[in-house]
Amino acid sequence: MFFDGYHYHGTTFEQSYRCYPASFIDKPQIESGDKIIMPPSALDRLASLHIDYPMLFELRNAGIERVSHCGVLEFIAEEGMIYMPYWMMQNLLLQEGDIVRVRNVTLPKGTYVKLQPHTKDFLDISNPKAILETALRNYSCLTTGDSIMVPYNNKKYFIDIVETKPANGISIIETDCEVDFATPLDYKEPERTTAPAAAKGPAKAEEVVDEPEPKFNPFTGSGRRLDGRPLAYEPPPASSPKDKQPVVANGNGQSSAASSSEKAARQAHGKLVFGSNANRAPKEATPPKVGAGKETKQEEQEKKEEPKFQAFTGKKYSLRG
Repeated sequence: MFFDGYHYHGTTFEQSYRCYPASFIDKPQIESGDKIIMPPSALDRLASLHIDYPMLFELRNAGIERVSHCGVLEFIAEEGMIYMPYWMMQNLLLQEGDIVRVRNVTLPKGTYVKLQPHTKDFLDISNPKAILETALRNYSCLTTGDSIMVPYNNKKYFIDIVETKPANGISIIETDCEVDFATPLDYKEPERTTAPAAAKGPAKAEEVVDEPEPKFNPFTGSGRRLDGRPLAYEPPPASSPKDKQPVVANGNGQSSAASSSEKAARQAHGKLVFGSNANRAPKEATPPKVGAGKETKQEEQEKKEEPKFQAFTGKKYSLRG
């Protein structure tokens, strides 16, 4: 089907053409930009309308209402046909020979564009912004929602146009435009490895500070005489971890340290005790009376005067009665 009629709305150029990829003609440079090749008749009509340069066009797939924008490279195509980059046909979901609507437009100069590479290897380039700036010299405009192709080092990088300001379609000819990059589509955040529960056990155990165990102190008891007499000198009791406990007042207002000293005083006389036994309350010993030293000496003398053991000292009896 051949379309040779023009539709005019004041100074607007609008025409329907069949589209074909740039591989149909010997123009490989078309693939690295956004410019199309139109027939000579389109140039004649555009010149008569006094269209402003650079010429920018709106491409519309009327079947699904997909819209993009482009520039023009040459007017050498056959009548009723246009040649366009294959990536642009993919954006508009067009096949070879499909009908596309072409209309001239005026786009504002862009101030901001946000790009999202399809693969993260584009950001691995030493200076991706410089490569992008060089590639965009072949572009006349950008449209939100399109995916452009940037060739570099014998490789094609596809980049989505996520956002454009001040409009959905902007001109990037002779303008300063701020460029921002979004996270690549194939980027995955590294998984955070959580430590197993078993590994957390030793860490918590290290935090617990063990209380120092009391060391063994030999011969910590108080001395006693076998004869029950008081010692002329009592050595100071050895210090132990229990002695270092804070002094706590009991119900009668007396401190625990005072009560412990009373118990030690009670153990000064009485039975023989090996080691300290503060928990056991010994019987109170009566203090020695005056002259006790003389009585003990007399008892010792009486013991010395007792006769020694003598065998066969009992009475004898007769069996006859």
